[in-house]
Amino acid sequence: MMHLRNIDSGDWASILLIQEECYPEIAPESLSVLQSKWQCSPQTCFVIEAEKHLVGYCLAHPWILGSPPSLEQVVSQVKQADTLYLHDIALSADAQGKGAGRAVFEKLLTLARQLSFNSISLVAVQGASSYWKKHGFVPQSIDKSLETYTADACYMVLKI
Repeated sequence: MMHLRNIDSGDWASILLIQEECYPEIAPESLSVLQSKWQCSPQTCFVIEAEKHLVGYCLAHPWILGSPPSLEQVVSQVKQADTLYLHDIALSADAQGKGAGRAVFEKLLTLARQLSFNSISLVAVQGASSYWKKHGFVPQSIDKSLETYTADACYMVLKI
């Protein structure tokens, strides 16, 4: 059975391992960068547990629509945030195909609504844009370069 809960300080070693497993095409982001997202918005960052083992995580934070942070960018709170930026949903092989992705996405939608955001935005990498399109995300052109991401990086927005 999957359980979603807020991140606590003892989760970071597992989060780093899951990041490495899920993103073979990208140099792993540093602990300080990942933690900055959590420190900025702990209520929108959480982990997925199965049988007391972490099998995934979600890092999301308020941000500015059309201007995604670069990889390896330490983030802090933004005064004029107008979107919930989904930095990452990463699921280990142990969580895939068991409904964890759907549960995480539903929680994220609920949180975005509770925080009065009209959209969730993200940068899809490693071919994930087709997955996000199935969930209603639409590719959008932006002025900012996505060169720190993979070559297929695609900025996408879901209006809620």
